[in-house]
Amino acid sequence: MNGQVPGPEDDAGRQPARPPGQSLLRTLLAVAWAILGVRKGSEYAKDFAHITPLHVIIVGLVAIVGLVLALILLVQLVV
Repeated sequence: MNGQVPGPEDDAGRQPARPPGQSLLRTLLAVAWAILGVRKGSEYAKDFAHITPLHVIIVGLVAIVGLVLALILLVQLVV
């Protein structure tokens, strides 16, 4: 703690920024596997390191709404 503000040279240990699509794809896959209830422990650890909770919540809510709408449509077609 020397009172200095960290500069760009202090970011050398950080990972480079990922493209937004990669994070979204990883989130979609993680939520899909979670809905099915299957996921490897090693893949779970990778997901935990790369995706944000906000993305998981948003994608999860959209996926559940889509699943409910698909089930309602299926029931309407059968009845």
